[in-house]
Amino acid sequence: MALTEFQIRNARPATKIVKLSDGGGLQLWISPDGAKRWRLAYRFNEAQKTLAIGVYPATGLKEARVAREEAKRRLANGQDPSLAKKLEKAAKAAASANTFETIAAEFLDKKRREGKAESTVSKLEWQLRFVPPAIGARPIAELTAPEVLAVLRPVEARGRRDTAHRLRGTIGQVFRYAVATGRAENDPTSALKGALAAPIVKHRAAIIEPKGFGGLLRAIQTYEGTPETLAALELLALTFVRPGELRAAEWVEFDLEAATWAIPGERMKMKRPHRVPLAPQALEILGALREITGQGKFLFPSIRSASRCMSENTINAALRRLGFGKDEMTGHGFRSAASSILNESSLWNPDAIEAQLAHVESNKIRKAYARAEYWDERVRMMDWWADRCEEMRRGGLVLKFNASV
Repeated sequence: MALTEFQIRNARPATKIVKLSDGGGLQLWISPDGAKRWRLAYRFNEAQKTLAIGVYPATGLKEARVAREEAKRRLANGQDPSLAKKLEKAAKAAASANTFETIAAEFLDKKRREGKAESTVSKLEWQLRFVPPAIGARPIAELTAPEVLAVLRPVEARGRRDTAHRLRGTIGQVFRYAVATGRAENDPTSALKGALAAPIVKHRAAIIEPKGFGGLLRAIQTYEGTPETLAALELLALTFVRPGELRAAEWVEFDLEAATWAIPGERMKMKRPHRVPLAPQALEILGALREITGQGKFLFPSIRSASRCMSENTINAALRRLGFGKDEMTGHGFRSAASSILNESSLWNPDAIEAQLAHVESNKIRKAYARAEYWDERVRMMDWWADRCEEMRRGGLVLKFNASV
C-alpha cells in the first residue's frame, strides 16, 4: 500500500530499523535515532542493490517517487542507478572545482611557463579583475554568453570601450583553454561578436612634420634630467622601436662591433625576434651609456632598483618636462614620425620600412623574411635616418666634408 504524508510524519522509531514500503521498491527507513531516509531496492545484473535517495523531510514523498521513476527509467536503459548517481556527484564536484577563477589562474600560469613577459601577464591579470567574484566562483562550464556580457557592459558603460573589447578577448582565451583541457564545451564569447559598441580609435599623439620633429630633437638636447633618460629619448628617435622594447633593453642584446641590437621574441609585440641596425650616432650614445649602466643588466635601470628596468612613464614624463603635452607627442610617436618621414622620402621600399617597424602583417612578415628581412636595405636606411635626424635637428642640410678639405 502506498504511503501517505500522515503516516510518514507519525511513524515512530524502534530498537531496529523500521522499513515502510511505498511500492515499486521505494522504502522509508526509520533508524532507532529517529532519522527517516528514503531507499530504493532494485536488482541490477542479477544482484540486489539499494539506492539512497534522500532524507525526510528535506526529500518529501513526492520527490522520492520522482527519484524512483527516474531510477526505473535508467534500469530500463541498462544503467545502474547507483553508479549513475556516483558519476553525477563526481561531475558536480569537478564542475564546482573548475570555476572560472580557477581556470583563469591556470591560464595565467601557463602564460608564465611559456615565457610571456611579466608585463603581458600583469595586463591579463588586470583585465580579469573586472570579472566579479560571483562569476569567478561559478563553474566555467555553466557560464553563458549573457552572463559574460553582463560583465562587459559596466566596463563599456564607463566609456572604456577598448578595455571592454580586450576583456572579452581575454575571457575568451580562458574559455578556450577550458575547452582544450576538457573543462568546458564551448566559448560563449564567440556569440558576443557585435554585442559591444565599437571602440573609439585614438591615434597616439605624434609630431610627424620634419620641421616640428627637428624642434623636438633640439628640445631633447636641452633635457636636464638624468643622462639615462636623455639617452633613452635620443635612442628612441634613432631606432623608433616601441618604448617598452627600449626601456627593457638588456646589454646582452647588443653587439656594438656588429652594430646590431637583437631584441628577443618574447619582448616583441608580434612575438618574433627583431634586429635593429645601429647607426654610428646610436653607437656613440650607447658607448657613453655603457660607462654609466654597463655593469648592470639593463641599459635603463629603475632609479629604485637595478634589478628592474625604467618605469613605463619615464619617457612620456620627460617629454612633458620638455613642454610637449600628451596631445602633442608620446614615446610611441617617434615611430609615427619615422614611418611618415621615411615613406615620404620615397627612397626606401615600404616593406623594408614596415619590417624595421616590426608591425607588418603575417603575410608581409613571411615575404620580408624570405628576402632576409630586407636587412641590407634597412642598414642603409637606418644610417640615412640618423643623418636625417641630424639635419632636422639643425634645421637644414648636413654637409659632410672630406678630411683633406
